[in-house]
Amino acid sequence: MIVIDDVIVSDAVVDEQFVCDLNHCKGGCCVDGDAGAPLTDEELDHLNRYFGQVKPYMDQEGLAVIEDNGRYVYDREFGWVTPTIKHKMCAYGYVDAQGIVKCSIEKAYLEGKIPWKKPISCHLFPIRTKVSHDGQHEYVNYEPREDLCRAACKLGKKLKVPVYVFLKDAIIRKFGETFYEVLDKIAKEYKR
Repeated sequence: MIVIDDVIVSDAVVDEQFVCDLNHCKGGCCVDGDAGAPLTDEELDHLNRYFGQVKPYMDQEGLAVIEDNGRYVYDREFGWVTPTIKHKMCAYGYVDAQGIVKCSIEKAYLEGKIPWKKPISCHLFPIRTKVSHDGQHEYVNYEPREDLCRAACKLGKKLKVPVYVFLKDAIIRKFGETFYEVLDKIAKEYKR
């Protein structure tokens, strides 16, 4: 394990290799799960503030779910999460012409409509974070889906891309540039 300030990073984050392969998984992480995407308090505000700009990118099923349940819902295990369509696909997801599930929030961001990319829990996947019960530490674990992420694990090994390198932007977004630099330095020392 790697400890940087109050963050405890699993060795797998630097040891394992991963590169998303959307042609194989078809964006299944937006469909497969126990609940919608976990949301921070700031992200609840973002959903309220930017919903009007995200709405045009959503499909009708997702819009109907939001109309019935709200822009986010409370889950006893995960806290505030995005609603899902029939307990499967995230309500903010849509299927593109290639059959790949994509994020309407991210599409609005990529088209310059909003300054927020998507929930950090989505951006970090297959890394999951969890705050300790006492609130003193945050755990960072590598948790790919066994079947769903098989092609991504294979592609990561083929390209020799460590998980933390593939997720550099997301890790910087969550923990900051300095944190990433320290993690990268430790990972490179560890590999020697």
